[in-house]
Amino acid sequence: MGVPPVSLEARLARRIARLGPMSVADYMAECLHDPQDGYYATRDPFGERGDFVTAPEISQMFGELLGLWMAQVWMDQGRPQGLLAELGPGRGTLMADAMRATRGVPGFHAALRLHLVEASPVLRALQAKTLASHEPTFHDSIAELPEGPLFLLANEFFDALPIRQFQMNGSDTWQERQIGLAQDRLIWGLAPPAPLAVRHGFNPGMIVETCAPGEAVAQEIGRRIASHGGTALIVDYGDAESRGDTLQAVMAHGYADPLESPGSADLTAHVAFGPLTRASAPARASALVPQGVFLERLGITARAQALAQGLDGAALDAHIAAHRRLTHPQEMGNLFKVLALSPPDAPTPPALETAP
Repeated sequence: MGVPPVSLEARLARRIARLGPMSVADYMAECLHDPQDGYYATRDPFGERGDFVTAPEISQMFGELLGLWMAQVWMDQGRPQGLLAELGPGRGTLMADAMRATRGVPGFHAALRLHLVEASPVLRALQAKTLASHEPTFHDSIAELPEGPLFLLANEFFDALPIRQFQMNGSDTWQERQIGLAQDRLIWGLAPPAPLAVRHGFNPGMIVETCAPGEAVAQEIGRRIASHGGTALIVDYGDAESRGDTLQAVMAHGYADPLESPGSADLTAHVAFGPLTRASAPARASALVPQGVFLERLGITARAQALAQGLDGAALDAHIAAHRRLTHPQEMGNLFKVLALSPPDAPTPPALETAP
């Protein structure tokens, strides 16, 4: 008889028993990317049959408008030869819609080679099938992309990068939140107090989150765009700065306990856009704009009305609901923000504003 596989939870418990408590960042990395049981390594999490639905899966309008926006930016920068890239492309739906919408833009597809940054073997296979006609090149990290003008999309990429959490105590110092072990079960705990640079505006018990991997990616994007040209469009949920515990686990379209069944749920946190913009210098960051405002400025309502002409009944109802979900302030419209990174001397990208 073969030896039964050891669950990820049991392996994490053994690691903690041997080495001590884990940071939230290490825990997220193991849960999401463990080769044997990691969430993204083992499944397609998207759509109604998965655990969550992202904007490109809600409606084709999202990818179409982002693709046309990027084509306009490319034209505004003189139509350079370079790279069209996406970080964490999911099933490839966003890029497929973007490429379909831009096929009539003279020279756009010929000038930009498609590159996808994806760590999941399962999702790479889906992307390769969806985008086969565009012959994408795959990379494990942004560092592997060729040098050159970079036109990059990142939709719900940064929220899945590992974070660390620090809780302020009554002594005006901070304690890192960690995952420990009690009676063979994973539990929350705090490390010994330590100084932390972020203090202003916080009271004892409040939590701040940091995302070093996200800042490293933003730094690399900024370096490439400042050196070679191009633009990055980042769409994600969050706000300018981190305030509070935003770590969440999502399973079967509902919230779950992040410490239950490691590897079975998606783990994400709200994006703090301020650190990303600071890390991206000398590239120029736009002001943050809510997703709903951005899409309305791009003409999503007119596009929705055009698509509605051929629909009726349940299909029309679903189309109207999709438009609302993407744009309404009580749905994705305000929670999700849009940020562009451009060369220092480039014009402000369409539908966005110059940062103060």
